[in-house]
Amino acid sequence: MDITLIPHICQSLKESKQVVLATIVATKGSTPRKTGSQMLVFRDGQVRGTIGGGCGEADVKMAALCVFDAGQASLHTVTMLNDAASEEGMACGGIMQVFLQLIGE
Repeated sequence: MDITLIPHICQSLKESKQVVLATIVATKGSTPRKTGSQMLVFRDGQVRGTIGGGCGEADVKMAALCVFDAGQASLHTVTMLNDAASEEGMACGGIMQVFLQLIGE
């Protein structure tokens, strides 16, 4: 657990607000962050922490926002192997699996 995220989780719980914890659970190839990296996504779209930045992180953020509506955890795959990744200037060429866990009510 990224201990820098704990105060943000505690504050959200104290305010009866939900938050999604995004955790990289597997990687293959070159990725900006490795297994265990985490970030929080709040319902208003704010984030704390990072799982690598760029379009991959934006993709995970959008998937996390969907978790609020679904009300259940999900496993999201980010593929950074295509032309879009290189157009974004991403130096990586791998795949990340990110577990999205809803915390709170």
